[in-house]
Order: sequence, then C-alpha cells, then structure tokens
Amino acid sequence: MKYFTEKELACQHCGEVGIDHDFMSTIEELREELGFPFVVTSGYRCAEHPIEKQKSSPGAHQSGRAIDLAVHGERAMKLIDAAREKGFKRIGVAQKGSLSSRFIHLDDCVGKASPALWSY
Repeated sequence: MKYFTEKELACQHCGEVGIDHDFMSTIEELREELGFPFVVTSGYRCAEHPIEKQKSSPGAHQSGRAIDLAVHGERAMKLIDAAREKGFKRIGVAQKGSLSSRFIHLDDCVGKASPALWSY
C-alpha cells in the first residue's frame, strides 16, 4: 500500500491484520484522488475487540471491509462525496464534539443493510 501501513489497519486489541486488500485498494484510490491524508482511527477488529464483543452479530470492521477515518469539515464532505462516487453505500458520520473525535466510517459489507447512512 502506498498511503497506509498494516500496523495502522491492524486490530487495536490483538494486532491481527485482517483488513481486506481489495477494500483497501479502493480506499487508496480515494486517498489518491482527494489528495489529503487520512488518519485511520479504526481498521480491522477481531471478534475479541471490546467494541465487537458488545455486538450481537459481527460488525463491518470484523469483516475487514470497514474503516474509520479522522476527518472533519470540508474534508469530511469531500470524502463522503468521493466515497459515494466510488460506490460506497454504507457511511457513518461522527461530526460533533471535539475535532479530534470526528470521523467518517466507510464499509462495503455484503449482507448488511444497504444503502445506509447513520450518525454516531
């Protein structure tokens, strides 16, 4: 990968690298097209990750086809627009509170409700 390391995409609980490479190719294309950096706040999550353990069924991050990116303001809008153009139909938006806690969630999980747009 040109813009991301396996370490930043790995599970923050166990360190396993379970991110899907095809999914990340599309994220890399978004990064290239937009021309600004994406800070990954969450990539792959194993089944034992504290957030995943709270869920009744496996979440999108557990599939390796989801990512949370720390962006806000105009960059968040540009990311959402570009992601939709790339075919992403599942987008989560966290844009309230301190700037450091704002992010955009993208996933392309098959079998999950789609299209879906939600806020945290």
